[in-house]
Amino acid sequence: MQSNGPGRLRAVRVMNSPVSTVVLWDIDNTLLYTGGAGSRAMARAFVELYGTSDAFKRIEFSGRTDTAIFFDAARAHGMPESKWMFERDRFREAYVPHLQAALVESDGGGGLMPGIRELLEELARVDGVRMGLGTGNFRSGGELKLRHYGISDYFPGTLGGFGEDSESRDEVIATAIERMSNGRRPERVIVIGDTPHDVTAARANGAFALAVATGRNDAAELAACGADAVMADLSDTAASLRLIRG
Repeated sequence: MQSNGPGRLRAVRVMNSPVSTVVLWDIDNTLLYTGGAGSRAMARAFVELYGTSDAFKRIEFSGRTDTAIFFDAARAHGMPESKWMFERDRFREAYVPHLQAALVESDGGGGLMPGIRELLEELARVDGVRMGLGTGNFRSGGELKLRHYGISDYFPGTLGGFGEDSESRDEVIATAIERMSNGRRPERVIVIGDTPHDVTAARANGAFALAVATGRNDAAELAACGADAVMADLSDTAASLRLIRG
């Protein structure tokens, strides 16, 4: 599952081309599904470091940053706020090996979302388009997921915004745009995600919000929170390309 497709050379070429459009991808339930590997790995890392099981039992994961999720667990279990940032970094380091194991356990229960490989391959051919990530995942965790499911070569350098950049999804997207822009904001920024958090973060940053109803939220919910376009999934490559290219 770890081999990457023929998009490698095209992805590198696009990265070195003038950029008019930046496409920022969410990972979980947008690009891929891990079968719950991330939440299992977080729970195991918390047990390893703090001896507390079920630390995330009542904590919302969907569309949130890993920093926000960890802070909620730290708060719920009485950790002094002055220690949160230091402990978050310790937690991230403990989490990654647990994630690697959990992804292997999930084989057969996870995979790419419909149409993803085909769409990534087509986008990698388009001059002036650069793809990056706008994800709540810690960068190391996101890289591991992309590599495990064979699409890391479509994201050379793993550029974008990540869960350690901020507790706020809005700020993660702002950081991603800055990193992807080479000092000049591109003409068009598209944020693709499956939750209201993705939509509101796109709108907060003047980006086009392309929502996909491949997660917990249906098309009506995503439209109601202000998505510029909503698709059931990205299996219609031609229609997806039209929306992305404007």
